[in-house]
Amino acid sequence: MQRFENAREAALALRPDDPVYCFRPDVLKADARRFMDMFPGKTAYAVKTNGERLVLSTLAEAGITAFDVASPAEFEAVRAVAPVAEMLYMHPVKAQSDIRLALETYGIRVIAVDHEDEVTKLTRIVQALDIDPGQITVFVRIQTRGHAAYELSKKFGAGPAHAVDLLRRLARHGYRVGICFHVGSQIEDPDTYERALASADWVRNRAGVELAALDVGGGFPAEYGHDPNRKAPEMPSLGQIMSRLRSDIEEWGFADTPLVAEPGRVVVARAFSLIVRVLLRKGRRLYINDGIWASLSDSWTGKITLPARFIPDPAIRSRNGDKNSIVPFKVCGATCDSVDILSRPFWLPETVDTGDWIEIGHIGAYSLSLRTRFNGFFPDTFVEVTTPFDEGTAPESFASLETMAD
Repeated sequence: MQRFENAREAALALRPDDPVYCFRPDVLKADARRFMDMFPGKTAYAVKTNGERLVLSTLAEAGITAFDVASPAEFEAVRAVAPVAEMLYMHPVKAQSDIRLALETYGIRVIAVDHEDEVTKLTRIVQALDIDPGQITVFVRIQTRGHAAYELSKKFGAGPAHAVDLLRRLARHGYRVGICFHVGSQIEDPDTYERALASADWVRNRAGVELAALDVGGGFPAEYGHDPNRKAPEMPSLGQIMSRLRSDIEEWGFADTPLVAEPGRVVVARAFSLIVRVLLRKGRRLYINDGIWASLSDSWTGKITLPARFIPDPAIRSRNGDKNSIVPFKVCGATCDSVDILSRPFWLPETVDTGDWIEIGHIGAYSLSLRTRFNGFFPDTFVEVTTPFDEGTAPESFASLETMAD
């Protein structure tokens, strides 16, 4: 992997027509260690957020020894870089063959359920493999309610009374049992964990079984950007969330229960930026070589405001407009799909033109894991960059929350 001081240096040296991911391993290690230092329990990185081999190996180097996995592909990816790492199979709905693979081939002994049919599948495999149920910790996932950019209880989670029944059933089978929840991705309200802990306490008290652990899931917000023309969102910092979470854990009587967290965004978001090129400027529209089917699904939804830095092509000698005037541009992706248009404009210098580059920051979470091969476009070029995105020149552009006419 080629190494550069910053994205501007990489863009001018490579002059890429394809998108380029700028990886910052030192930032990834620092953010992983910061989370581990703050959280009073086991940190299990959520592989779904970014499962690239270079990410997983760097996290292992940083001291991450547990990974939240959801599929055989993720089992294999973790085992390839961290042979002795613990894997927690926290997807609530699984194929029976995948459960067998997890238990028999990969030695996974932590698993999540939210329905009695999942307990039946698991027990069938445990009996077939002659595994002692007491060696397996089964988390029952409970529903939660809160405020987050992406709500995750619409699809998974047992209601409180149902969770009580599942815990009792699992305990009768001889499993070690725990409670888990996931309050959503990119939470906006620090009270969200408190409400989830209150639900977990209600379930625990009525189930009357000993808990082996409590898994508080993910949701810890990453730092992105904001539209300077609007009031900055009041997103809680990681320090504020952790302080509140520790207090709530104490208040609801879980201080002596082994704890697990499954961070994703907060660990990996700042570790990557993306260099894209302007393929065409058409008035106030910019056509770039990435888009909603590649790295920019968060920009498509409009729920995340991504900071960006303009990298002018020095080969362009004559420009129109005022370089100090920042104006909105509608951004269109590379595919021939007419919906491949970001839902919010990017604000950029008025002089941006065909052939220029843009560095989009904090792109490490979900951008790589959600990219597709639609139309044959698939960004897969990486360079290493040493300067953190936030330590470069101030971003003069951003994915705005404002709207604009076509």
